[in-house]
Amino acid sequence: MLEIYGILLLGLVVYLNTPKFGHLPDKISRFKINRSSHQKHGHFANLHNTPKMTGKGGFWRVMFDFYFGSHPHTKPSQNIPAHKINWSEWNRRDNIAVWFGHSSYLIRLHQKNYLIDPVFSANASPLPHNVVPFLGTNLYHTEDLPDIDYLIITHDHWDHLDYPTVKKLQPKVKKVITGLGVGSHFRHWGYNHDKIIEMDWNESININNIQINCLPARHFSGRSIFANRTLWASFLIISKDYKFYIGGDSGYDNHYKIINQKFGPLDIAFLEAGQYDRNWRYIHSMPEETIQAAVDLQTHNLFPVHNSKFSICNHPWYEPLQKIYELSPQSAFKLLTPQIGEIVELQNDRQTFSAWWKGIK
Repeated sequence: MLEIYGILLLGLVVYLNTPKFGHLPDKISRFKINRSSHQKHGHFANLHNTPKMTGKGGFWRVMFDFYFGSHPHTKPSQNIPAHKINWSEWNRRDNIAVWFGHSSYLIRLHQKNYLIDPVFSANASPLPHNVVPFLGTNLYHTEDLPDIDYLIITHDHWDHLDYPTVKKLQPKVKKVITGLGVGSHFRHWGYNHDKIIEMDWNESININNIQINCLPARHFSGRSIFANRTLWASFLIISKDYKFYIGGDSGYDNHYKIINQKFGPLDIAFLEAGQYDRNWRYIHSMPEETIQAAVDLQTHNLFPVHNSKFSICNHPWYEPLQKIYELSPQSAFKLLTPQIGEIVELQNDRQTFSAWWKGIK
């Protein structure tokens, strides 16, 4: 029996050391991590106490319900509508965005391409065939994309940092912008050090008249058994006439108000709306909290993401967009709900979008 356990343990160790799990912070990352006020002994923490689980019965009861409870419509039974982009048209246009489902999207602003948290493989999990794309959503591949000026990674969870995707993207990427420690994964995967910019919360850089601000989020990190060794973050990009906010994954907190106080109203905010649960509400926002975050930020447009491609929670797949849709009419912002692959004109207030998820079960 001990021999069997030994073989299993050895197999687990070998598996956890395969490239897709990335790398713990290397010497280059640790140099900046050790100087960060947001970590202690190499572990990052949120601005406020943030329990991962808040449900009755603790972690194991929540997990049992997650995997064995009755939760209908967590995945659609038919194809999600999606569009294939004409990339030659994309390159001729400017100030546009396209969503690829979940938290992956591409923004073209002032002739620069910003790609956020791309996941184009068939599984967003360390376990095979575990978190697979909904029907019709895996329409795009790395080969389709134009050259990427800025690849922005909000944190290193599997549904935001996908090893096969970023590995294939490597020849197209000019700069990687991410939180402290995440650059170690990229160097481990063959990216040159001079392509990678790792940032701490409240740090800003200026590149070609573009200001990139790394800002707090309320979440956690980790690709393996080691948690919070890398920094999760949100980002605010400021050009000469446009400000867009990349919220990443985040539970609600006062950082949204603080961001507004420092930077003023925003043109657009990409905020998570999906994969929430009362049992883990401090690390993912409930729909009403997403609305409140948009209000706190004083954004002109709200673009809800983190939905409609993968199921990693128990709510019906269509519920995030439907609830945001129902809660937002009285708000000052405009709600943007494009289909996957539908081009969004960032400075066109007259562009409208349908409630496309209705009727799909």
